[in-house]
Amino acid sequence: KQWYQRRVREQKYPQSYMSFNTCYKDTGLWGVYGVSEPDEDAVRKFVGAVQSEWRRITRGASPGEVQRAKNHLKTLMLAQCDGSTAVCEDIGRQMLTYGRRIPLAEIDARIEAVTPSVLKKVMEEYVYDRDPVIIGLGATEGLPDQLLVKFQQSSPLD
Repeated sequence: KQWYQRRVREQKYPQSYMSFNTCYKDTGLWGVYGVSEPDEDAVRKFVGAVQSEWRRITRGASPGEVQRAKNHLKTLMLAQCDGSTAVCEDIGRQMLTYGRRIPLAEIDARIEAVTPSVLKKVMEEYVYDRDPVIIGLGATEGLPDQLLVKFQQSSPLD
């Protein structure tokens, strides 16, 4: 653990990060949340790394990569419903979002319908060359300007 913490400080990796996705009936919110050292270079590296990964996915994720992601998503979704409170929250969320409870078989079919080409199409439509929303809290001096981030998201794909 000390090795990782030292490496985080030396390489200016984010201390933690996670993606999030919140669905609503008519819209949604998707993005990445990260915590880094209060250092301008660390913040820029984090934003740059996220954008680099998004460009790579837009160019085309491999079938194996997409399958691993689908398996991971299914595992997380099932693990989140491990008690009656969590199941009730999930039912409520589905009712608010879809107006009905979606059977597990339908959820599985929707996840399995995702292919590398579908993922590429979604990334091109919703991420590539779009205006990003950037929010910072704390030492935000290193947070890149929104126009710079959009320009980097719009750079030519290989």
